[in-house]
Amino acid sequence: MNFTHEKPFIAGNWKMFKTVPEAVEMVQKLHEASLGLEKAQFVVVPPFTALYEVSRALQGSPVQVGAQNMYWEEQGAFTGEVSAPMLKDIGCIYVVIGHSERRQYFGETNETVNNKIKAALNHGLVPIMCIGESLEERENGNTITKVQSQIIEGLKGLEAEKVRQIIIAYEPIWAIGTGLTATPDQAQEVHRFIRSNLAEKHGNDVASCAIILYGGSVKPENSYSLLKEKDINGALVGGASLKAESFAEIAKKAIKAYEEK
Repeated sequence: MNFTHEKPFIAGNWKMFKTVPEAVEMVQKLHEASLGLEKAQFVVVPPFTALYEVSRALQGSPVQVGAQNMYWEEQGAFTGEVSAPMLKDIGCIYVVIGHSERRQYFGETNETVNNKIKAALNHGLVPIMCIGESLEERENGNTITKVQSQIIEGLKGLEAEKVRQIIIAYEPIWAIGTGLTATPDQAQEVHRFIRSNLAEKHGNDVASCAIILYGGSVKPENSYSLLKEKDINGALVGGASLKAESFAEIAKKAIKAYEEK
């Protein structure tokens, strides 16, 4: 595995932002900004077009690279798709799977998430599996039911040793790009449930070492209070990861929170 439970895990999802020159400039700044922050794990998740150049720019750096999506077949007549071997070939270590925007706009389901996770693991990529509820589901008291179904169906058919290699990101849909953020108590409640569900289905060893990230309008101002919670191991950051300074500041706050737990 390329990650550890002992350090906060900070991943930046750039979504559909940054040209190749902008991406390279960004990671060069991030490398400088992250010096002295070895107690955090950094991952950047650029758009597909920038992955190769970003990987080259980060050679020798502790900052690692992930992709925003992938298809579950190795090759074939699947126009517009990208496979796990292709991602490995250009230096990716991680891949985000099941982000709410993929589910909402591009028809991603728990079944396709499961297919992609299995393919990623088979090719040595670390999946970051995203789960989370809508505002309506939260208001109707269905948060836990929704999260439980996403975990069970997303990890269907996987042995405990495989589940150990997966990072889970809880991202309440109502907090993504809205400026709204789950309170630390709200986030901890769901993270605690996720860990207990992993323990029940896959064993205490898997649950105790699982990395569970929080995502949803994470920024320097709220990262410390979120990362102080017992079952939150890091953050999947959106907009605040597009600037090296704010991304590094989130990591700095996360390290402080981890040390004080």
